[in-house]
Amino acid sequence: MVDQVAKTFSELVELKFQLYNSLFLTLPLDAVEQTGTLLPLLSEACTHGLDQGLSPAEIVQNFFEVHRPQFGEQEQIQFLFKVIQYVERQVVLVDALEDASYSRIHRVAGKGSLVQLVERARDNDLNDKLGELLENFGVRVVLTAHPTQFYTGPVLAIISDLTDALSKDEVGTARDLLQQLGNTPFFQKEKPTPFDEAVLLTWYLGNIFYPGIGDIVDKLAEFHPDKVTANQELISIGFWPGGDRDGNPFVTTETTLRVAAKLRYTILSCYHQNIRALKRRLSFRDTYKRLEALEQSLHQELSESAISEPLSMEHFLRELDEIESVLVEQHQGLYRDQLQSFRRKLKLFGFHFASLDIRQDSRIIATAFKSVSAKVPGLLPDDFDQRDDAGKIDCLLQIRGSVNPQDFEEPVLQDTLASFGVIRRIQALNGPRAAHRYIISNCRGPVDLARVHALFRLCGWGDEAITADIVPLFETVDDLRGAGEAMSAIYEHPIYRAHLQQRRSRQTVMLGFSDGTKDGGYLMANWSIYRAKEDLTRVSRAAGVEVLFFDGRGGPPARGGGDTYLFYAALGKKIESNQIQMTVQGQTISTLYGIKAAAVHNMSQLLTAGLENNLYERPERELDAEQRTLLMTLSESSYRAYDAFKKHPLFLPYLEEMSTLKYYAMTNIGSRPAKRGGGSSLAFEDLRAIPFVGAWSQLKQNVPGFYGLGTALKAQEDAGRWEDCVALYQRSRFFRALISNSMQSMKKTNFELTRYMEKDPRFGGFWTTLHEEYQLSRAMVLKISGQKWLLEDNHRSRMSIQLRERVVLPLLTVQQYALMRIQQARSSGEGETLELYEKMVMRSLFGNINASRNSA
Repeated sequence: MVDQVAKTFSELVELKFQLYNSLFLTLPLDAVEQTGTLLPLLSEACTHGLDQGLSPAEIVQNFFEVHRPQFGEQEQIQFLFKVIQYVERQVVLVDALEDASYSRIHRVAGKGSLVQLVERARDNDLNDKLGELLENFGVRVVLTAHPTQFYTGPVLAIISDLTDALSKDEVGTARDLLQQLGNTPFFQKEKPTPFDEAVLLTWYLGNIFYPGIGDIVDKLAEFHPDKVTANQELISIGFWPGGDRDGNPFVTTETTLRVAAKLRYTILSCYHQNIRALKRRLSFRDTYKRLEALEQSLHQELSESAISEPLSMEHFLRELDEIESVLVEQHQGLYRDQLQSFRRKLKLFGFHFASLDIRQDSRIIATAFKSVSAKVPGLLPDDFDQRDDAGKIDCLLQIRGSVNPQDFEEPVLQDTLASFGVIRRIQALNGPRAAHRYIISNCRGPVDLARVHALFRLCGWGDEAITADIVPLFETVDDLRGAGEAMSAIYEHPIYRAHLQQRRSRQTVMLGFSDGTKDGGYLMANWSIYRAKEDLTRVSRAAGVEVLFFDGRGGPPARGGGDTYLFYAALGKKIESNQIQMTVQGQTISTLYGIKAAAVHNMSQLLTAGLENNLYERPERELDAEQRTLLMTLSESSYRAYDAFKKHPLFLPYLEEMSTLKYYAMTNIGSRPAKRGGGSSLAFEDLRAIPFVGAWSQLKQNVPGFYGLGTALKAQEDAGRWEDCVALYQRSRFFRALISNSMQSMKKTNFELTRYMEKDPRFGGFWTTLHEEYQLSRAMVLKISGQKWLLEDNHRSRMSIQLRERVVLPLLTVQQYALMRIQQARSSGEGETLELYEKMVMRSLFGNINASRNSA
């Protein structure tokens, strides 16, 4: 079967890429530079040059001397920009080919599929238990607005059409689309607004998630119709664009309300199309008119016509029940399944489609509350700051009163206060699930939760029940370590306990993989989050609270990404797992959910992992005392290595001067600033996880995905505990998942690209430290896994990475060449040349990000 996967990928992706790439390179896109003709020669020069130890500058200059000796510097620059454009489009071709053959190269119906799990449960007499799980289990995929989505709307549309043409082997259509792609700009000249970001993502909601989720739920309903239909949370979508104001001053309450209205419009449009399709089948006199009336009510709101009465979900469901009764009684139940499918979508998506989360940093919230307390005499006792946490919590949870956000002039302060009331307005418009979570970034403890509770009371809720969840986001290693104790403290207060009882005795806790890895390194972050989940589960169960974990994951393993199925399938019984909630962002959205087949497969994988965890006992999911001790030892050893690394005096200068870190802010791909804080100097705590991890990815060093792992494993080998490490790898799914995902990071690493830095008088020693840890980590993971090469056990991922890295190598070489020329231009004062090369670096980011598919 493994060989078959490799053969299938080779035939459907690699060989077809050679065919269509040859077609693309001969298109008449630039007759002057003849980039299409020269690009294969440049690619070959890059491969051979790096093998010979040449620097990117030597490779590029040698190439021009051989193939275009007549080019001056301006002509060379123009040609290199063309190379970037061509490579960007080659990456799109690879994307489209993989998407076109998705179902075959991923074996979506094979081992571990949702359908297989259902059948296995039936064979193992666990059908009733599965039904009970389906009644309460849930998966939530949360789409974020973080800036790593480089494809514009027109390009996404071309990719969709190209994928369709490639799947049908329509060579002529594909050729025309490739030519269209060659002349369609990838780069946005203006930075998008938060509303623009939301609009882009609603395309996925309407075209992918609506039909995809419907298909999954319909399939499960064949086995457990009543249980599936009753569960409104079985699969749901969360939404951050327009709601996430953490570090983004461009998100305002007006933006949030506009996005909520856009989400409502999008789901009503889906319902409108769905009803029109139903009318084509339920053409009977006694059903057609009812459907027509429902269609008309949707049309009135969508067209902003005068509405006779507001749309009512109860009315919609009641009408569908009547129609179903007629079908059963008078028409032999004809097309009843299609009607039931539509009803299930109504219950899942309501009038909100996706739940809009509100998020703000705890420090901004604290500043806002301090301003309120200064304006409202007597709000806090004089000795408030001297009280311990328990005293502060008690005081904050008893606060009552009313504050008008308009009384405060500072925009961020005003918006922070108004954001509490905007949740009520959205719920009134779109229903209680439309906006029901307030997420506290950088949450440091229970006082932060109590402060948000107080602001809900002051800013629009008064004495009424707060119909929203207060969600702490623990991110740093220290905060993760204290998360259980923090939640235990807030659980003890009767007022907060009363609030939770009104929220079905459930507490959502968000855990940040991205900033956790930035703070503590790969191994320590993942182990800290695992232990935090155990601690939080223990204290929550003791308090009679069901804790729901919401994982803040990025694309690459360094930010909690990679193969997330492996992680969720590895959770033991000490971790609550009735819900799987996770963020998806940027180009990872188009990778995992860009086509319906991929979306159905990836959401089904999450469902399978969670249901299987609750359905079956698996010893390899549980960690015994010895394994825990070993994991702790490995994590602490890894952390010491990573902590020393990030405290190195050249750590930040290296990123600033030798990487693309600062160029992320120039890309116009996201509305959010590239770093926290307004100062010009760079501080580690102000570094956002995306440009931080992305900069290492662009260097092809991927340090956050492995640094310290090799040191930790080597220390155990030297201490005579290697067999214990091997046993841990063989017996623990969690540890295997960590090793496997780190392999993904290392597979995308290419230190030969930056080997020239080894001779740099300032950074040479620092580069050598990185390279030595990479070599050690690579050797250790291969040894512990028993594999000959990275990802030997995952042919599809390995072959996809190899193809993409080969395609993008000329672009990466050009990027490094531009960085080298920038340093020269700065030292010689070449202002105009400097600007051109800086633009070249910025433009080169796009193709590499998209080629990696989950690099940031």
